[in-house]
Amino acid sequence: VQLQASGGGLVQAGGSLRLSCAFSGGTFISYRLGWFRQAPGKEREFVATINWSGSYTDYADSVRGRFTISRDKANDTVYLQIDNLKPEDTAVYYCAASQAAIPKQASQYRYWGQGTLVTVSS
Repeated sequence: VQLQASGGGLVQAGGSLRLSCAFSGGTFISYRLGWFRQAPGKEREFVATINWSGSYTDYADSVRGRFTISRDKANDTVYLQIDNLKPEDTAVYYCAASQAAIPKQASQYRYWGQGTLVTVSS
């Protein structure tokens, strides 16, 4: 399985971005997908997860209401819509694939993308 994240960039506070993660090399619907982020000097943290059908999603409290995770089964892609960006959202964002039941820990994800950098200016 390979994951390729894209869509990061420099944006002003209050702006929006949509991150994409292309999945290949496996059966897309066999995996739950998630987004994590790692800010400079901090540990990687859970952001959001979605099940195979898209019927179940969960978010970190810090992003709930501003971030939306979705998946497109036709294109084997998972998205993270980020609205009302804040400077504290600045981080490298990683997508990951898991076969665990409700994966919210990084250790539950087997496959990882390379990350895409989001920088939010105040």
